[in-house]
Amino acid sequence: MSPVEPSVLIDATAVPADRGGVGRYVDSLVAALDADGARLSVVCQTRDADLYTRLAPHSRVVPAAEAVAARTARLTWEQASLPRLAARLGVDVVHSPHYTMPLAGRVPSVVTLHDATFFTDAVLHSSVKARFFRAWTRASLKRAALCIVPSRATADELTRVAGADRRLLHVAQHGVDTDRFHPPTPVETATVRRLLSLGTAPYVAFLGALEPRKNVPALIRGFAQAVRDLSRPPALVLAGQPGWDGQVERALDAVPHRIRVIRAGYLPFEHLSGFLGGAELVAYPSLGEGFGLPVLEAMASGACVLTTRRLSLPEVGGDAVAYCGVGAGDIASALRDLLADPTRRDVLSSAAQVRAKSFSWSTSATLHRMAYATATRP
Repeated sequence: MSPVEPSVLIDATAVPADRGGVGRYVDSLVAALDADGARLSVVCQTRDADLYTRLAPHSRVVPAAEAVAARTARLTWEQASLPRLAARLGVDVVHSPHYTMPLAGRVPSVVTLHDATFFTDAVLHSSVKARFFRAWTRASLKRAALCIVPSRATADELTRVAGADRRLLHVAQHGVDTDRFHPPTPVETATVRRLLSLGTAPYVAFLGALEPRKNVPALIRGFAQAVRDLSRPPALVLAGQPGWDGQVERALDAVPHRIRVIRAGYLPFEHLSGFLGGAELVAYPSLGEGFGLPVLEAMASGACVLTTRRLSLPEVGGDAVAYCGVGAGDIASALRDLLADPTRRDVLSSAAQVRAKSFSWSTSATLHRMAYATATRP
């Protein structure tokens, strides 16, 4: 990179404590930018100051002076205090990594827009959330110097449904943290099995929030159809934070008693490789993703992955995953075929590990640095 590249302030105050997809994006990007020698400052919630100091030992970490855990408080801080902080630190660009940005800032802003589903599939989100993120997406597309998106599909959708200027959308795909996501050791898989009381039973894994966009009710119904005639059916394990999809409970209530579905809840990072890589396959029949980080993480963990062709998912999976439709019958057919074909599962597992290596946070950091440089050009 040029020795006169801009200094950057990343606003990490929106990162949730549970480190879902947005948290993994920001944490991994900060670490990769720091390792790559970027001129970096990070403002974060007080609880995360030690974490970012460890992730970015060569960068300046600034805990937010005000309490910003609540959304309203954070947005107020973003508009009133973040521009003053950027001026005090003398940075050249502010990177806001989650849709919103300071509207009155004097330095250029780069904003990450993760997907366009608030426009295309608003019913998959709560009405309040959909309105909020549509409004901020439009504002960022209009006011930011540049917007970063994680896939070509997201760039195309924002151009189509939100009137984005394609020239101001910079594609920077996510990477995968290979320290956390890797083919598991026998100890790692045994630990997860013990934690979930699985014994030696095979299982199909799902990892993600139980929200409508993830299509979990159709997965539950499809799984029940796929395994109902098996003498020793695998379990279905749903791991992730509870969401607001009321159809999940109804789908669970309809599952025959002999078929086991486990709601594992949130799994700590140290167990995810064992969980994903230890499964017969990972099913992720999403209705649409801006990128599809859970698919990539499962691939890096050596899993055979079943997903859909919606939006960005083929950009991630390529020919190294299996695909299905989004209906319960389509999911059932694909699950039945994969569970009956261990050779194909092994082939996909091997291909997934190879493909996952083409996604790195180092490459993503380089693309982000290019975006910062573009945003500060006269």
